Amino acid sequence: MKMIKENKLKLVLVSLVTLLPILAGVILWDKLPTQMPMHWGPTGEVDGYASKAFAVFFMPVFMVVMLWICIFVSSFDKKNREHNKKANTAVWWIIPSLSIIMNSMVYLTAMGKGVSAGAIMTFSMGLLFVVIGNYMPKVKQNYTLGVKVKWTLESEANWNATHRLAGKLWFFGGFGVMLLAFLPETVLFLCFFAVMLPMVIIPVVYSWRFSKKENKNENN
Repeated sequence: MKMIKENKLKLVLVSLVTLLPILAGVILWDKLPTQMPMHWGPTGEVDGYASKAFAVFFMPVFMVVMLWICIFVSSFDKKNREHNKKANTAVWWIIPSLSIIMNSMVYLTAMGKGVSAGAIMTFSMGLLFVVIGNYMPKVKQNYTLGVKVKWTLESEANWNATHRLAGKLWFFGGFGVMLLAFLPETVLFLCFFAVMLPMVIIPVVYSWRFSKKENKNENN
């Protein structure tokens, strides 16, 4: 709770930014159809719709609720207060950024602007990975952010080594994901996961191997 009290203005700001799509939706209200696209399939085709009111009002509000839950949970992590301030600030802006990107995608598609939802989301996610990867090595050991597996939480040396590797993977992998946005949507979904899986699996395997090596050295 101390973290929330110390960052009241920032919390208000990120909440308002997260809700900003509501203002855009109200301004565009007469141009939006009664049924709004809300879900896209693996090939980039819309396969789910919702009412205009749901898309304009509910989604941003839901994102704000998720933002507050994430911040509330992280405020109970004592180690979270030791984070690099820039890294912590970047995390605070993830959900507001997603709110703007996702709702912009919904509005543009609904108005028939001919945008590629898959390309927009892929490029945005890649950019997000680049930002996260840049700050990963600076995030200190904690229970809410980073590669939170048994071995990193038990050893600070393991945490630091794993996050140095993960930071490089996510930074350069993010650029790879951004390039995928230029591929046809028919293969975009599979290629996205082909890039993402190593970014997730390799740090975990590395952490396990680092732990084995660390334990071996301690026993010798």
